[in-house]
Amino acid sequence: MVRYAEIVKIMETATTLIPDNFQIKEQIHQKTYLVNGELRKWKGATSEVISTISSTQEYRPTVLGSIPNMAEPEALDALDAAMKAYDRGQGVWPTMKVKDRIACMEAFVKKMEQKREEVVKLLMWEIGKSMPDSYKEFDRTVEYIYDTLEEYRQLDRDSAKFHKHDGVYAHIRRGPLGVVLCLGPYNYPLNETFTLLIPAIIMGNTTIFKPAKHGVLLIAPLLEAFQSSFPKGVVNILFGRGRAIAGPIMKTGKIDVLALIGNSKSANALQDQHPKSNRLRLVLGLEAKNPAIILPDADLSLTVNEVISGTLSYNGQRCTALKVVYVHEDIKDEFLKRYAERVDSLKFGNPWDEGVHLTPLPEPSKPGYIQELLDDAIKKGAKVINKKGGKRFANFIWPAVLHPVTKTMQVYEEEQFGPIIPVLSFKDIEEPLHDMAESNYGQQVSLFGKDVYTLSPLIDTLANLVCRVNLNSSCQRGPDVYPFTGRKDSAQSTLSVHDALRSFSIRTFVAFKDNELNNETVEQLLEAKASNFLSTDYIL
Repeated sequence: MVRYAEIVKIMETATTLIPDNFQIKEQIHQKTYLVNGELRKWKGATSEVISTISSTQEYRPTVLGSIPNMAEPEALDALDAAMKAYDRGQGVWPTMKVKDRIACMEAFVKKMEQKREEVVKLLMWEIGKSMPDSYKEFDRTVEYIYDTLEEYRQLDRDSAKFHKHDGVYAHIRRGPLGVVLCLGPYNYPLNETFTLLIPAIIMGNTTIFKPAKHGVLLIAPLLEAFQSSFPKGVVNILFGRGRAIAGPIMKTGKIDVLALIGNSKSANALQDQHPKSNRLRLVLGLEAKNPAIILPDADLSLTVNEVISGTLSYNGQRCTALKVVYVHEDIKDEFLKRYAERVDSLKFGNPWDEGVHLTPLPEPSKPGYIQELLDDAIKKGAKVINKKGGKRFANFIWPAVLHPVTKTMQVYEEEQFGPIIPVLSFKDIEEPLHDMAESNYGQQVSLFGKDVYTLSPLIDTLANLVCRVNLNSSCQRGPDVYPFTGRKDSAQSTLSVHDALRSFSIRTFVAFKDNELNNETVEQLLEAKASNFLSTDYIL
């Protein structure tokens, strides 16, 4: 391993100067959790929260604080609270008027906005996300909540009417599913977690939420906002290991929806523990191996910029990252030359450093894993194309551009989720298309080229292999109004501002035959305004 002092010399842009407003002056020992509307005190075992970012000249991880180490008793207590709040569909929250649920969520987001600086600082320290991206994650999440509320208003407006077919009237709305177990990812511990949690709550479900293994302390500033904005038991927040909390909850069979962004193995293991999995709704965002396909007529300047963004935004720690690059033989050498130079020119530093692109990896074991992939690829014939590729120190390993890569290499087969880029060259477009068809994943692809007669049949094929074809653009999730899903092992259900409301609800309706008695009864029901479901009130 290269010594830390030597790496500092190699990476002259790295800095240990921490702006005063981003310093962790006191450790945060999280002693409360939210169950049944109460901020309860925790007196049991705790686990340290450690940042791989050093606050000293000589490298040393930083202890940020600690979190409760909860287990089955607390998990089942939270489940009981969520079930009581739902009360078999009779609870205050699932039967509440739409406008009142919206008012609760508006109260929450206003309180959330007041915690912006606290949350952003913890995003940087806990997961090493750059300052601009940390602010962007917070602001994007707030915007997502407001967009969700507007979409929910529109959904309610569209439902404020009666349909008639074959002499039968129907008043159709979307209703909640029950109790939701929500588990978010560490790479977007606020945004992607809330794209599960917010639509689940607003549709009338009750929830149990466990933050990710990294990016957990940043939820602490929001506990009081959740507690004071919603009826008791609607939102329950626990801390601890997923196996210790999620496993016991799933085994009861009392969870109606598993909402998880993470790994397919974890999703399968949890689903298998549910004794009546046919009754379990799954909302899953899982891993991907998104490819870039670079055709011989691609604009190389644009392509290199987009592939840099696609492969190395947040160090490649995104499910939407480009994780394998296919480049045509005719332009392979020129692409590799330009791309490798750009990778080596990227600035490394701490999240608050100006212009930083590469930041410390939040998982202490990640540099070792990337090294394992690198060693395996080299052993099997790959070469590191860029000069800095594989330079390693305590909390980072410099992105390695690998070529040629074969299907026998770990880095080809596995979702690396980190800074290592496998590049394959091709002569016939059928080669990458075959690989995509054989892959276990099917989220997105980036296609680079200009000739419309070449692109047209490719787009038609790729649209049947993945769920988003990005033309001359890197893969990404947003904008959040667009569908976010995948085929095969990459996803189940669809997330977007529009689709998530439907993923966490079910169509349900009141029907009656067109006769004098029914018409008179329904008119009286509407005039009485006693039913929150059967209503033609229109929200402006």
